[in-house]
Amino acid sequence: MTMWVRGILMLGGLWAVITLPVGAGAEPPVEHSEAKEIALRSGASGDPDREVNLLDALENPNESEGRLVILPEIKREGERYFLSSFKLPDKLTFAGQPVPLDNWQVRERIEYEFYQFLEDQGESIILAKRTGRCFPTAEKQLAEAGLPDDLKYMLLVESKCVAAAYSKAKASGPWQFIPSTGRRYRLKSDAVRDERRNLEMSTEAAVKYLKYLKDFKENDWFMAMASYNAGEERVRKLLKEQKITDYWKMHGPRETMRYVPRIIAAKEIYSQPEKYLGLSKKDLYMPMETETVTVTVKDPQRALTSIAEEFGTYFLELKMLNP
Repeated sequence: MTMWVRGILMLGGLWAVITLPVGAGAEPPVEHSEAKEIALRSGASGDPDREVNLLDALENPNESEGRLVILPEIKREGERYFLSSFKLPDKLTFAGQPVPLDNWQVRERIEYEFYQFLEDQGESIILAKRTGRCFPTAEKQLAEAGLPDDLKYMLLVESKCVAAAYSKAKASGPWQFIPSTGRRYRLKSDAVRDERRNLEMSTEAAVKYLKYLKDFKENDWFMAMASYNAGEERVRKLLKEQKITDYWKMHGPRETMRYVPRIIAAKEIYSQPEKYLGLSKKDLYMPMETETVTVTVKDPQRALTSIAEEFGTYFLELKMLNP
């Protein structure tokens, strides 16, 4: 059994939060080198005196280089798979608001994002698996704040549930706060730590920001999410110039035009991973259990590699658990 230990590291008078795994009752790994050597000597027949020919038939040096090789046809069983076998439902809601799918351009925009997710099945499977790890924190804090649970799907579009996500605009963390917005909601970032990358702290800040945007946009979550992406003042200016009040009628930056449809498509797919991706709840990554400990470093300088080794882990894992 493995426990994950979140620790506080002090280097040169500075504090940082670290998460460390501590193995309990771990047994030494079984050595496989001897077994591998025997397998290579004995060959498929199990005869120790018989050598294994490791040369592939196509790499036989006695064969002519110009020899024509005909590969057997790959036979696929079952019906051919088409993305079009999945259909966007006729009716959708998000955060309690109906999505106007009867408007042709709204449906097309959401269908585009819907099929973009499904087209890259490998990435979609990983995204679905990550929801098991990153959604519980968001679900708890959104519920405590009285905000719609659907807002958690913003995490998939903002950062793919990656705590260390970083954009060209210098947005960081699972909720992708730019430095100025992060400071507004008391998320500190410097050379030692970046609180925007802490899931709990950044979710708390996102909840406050979304509550403000909800009131700013008169309880319209489509407009609130667009404002989260582009900035409330930019959206306000676009609405005024175009003399509209509806997000779905707004012409704006390409990213903002895609942002809300992509979140709605994400909800449809990742709320039903079994239907769209063949994944059950047990396939999802589980949240890591952690506890907080204090690590005191008395030396003027100490490598993180040495800290990791002391707690039974390694540098890469330390970095991944403390982005």
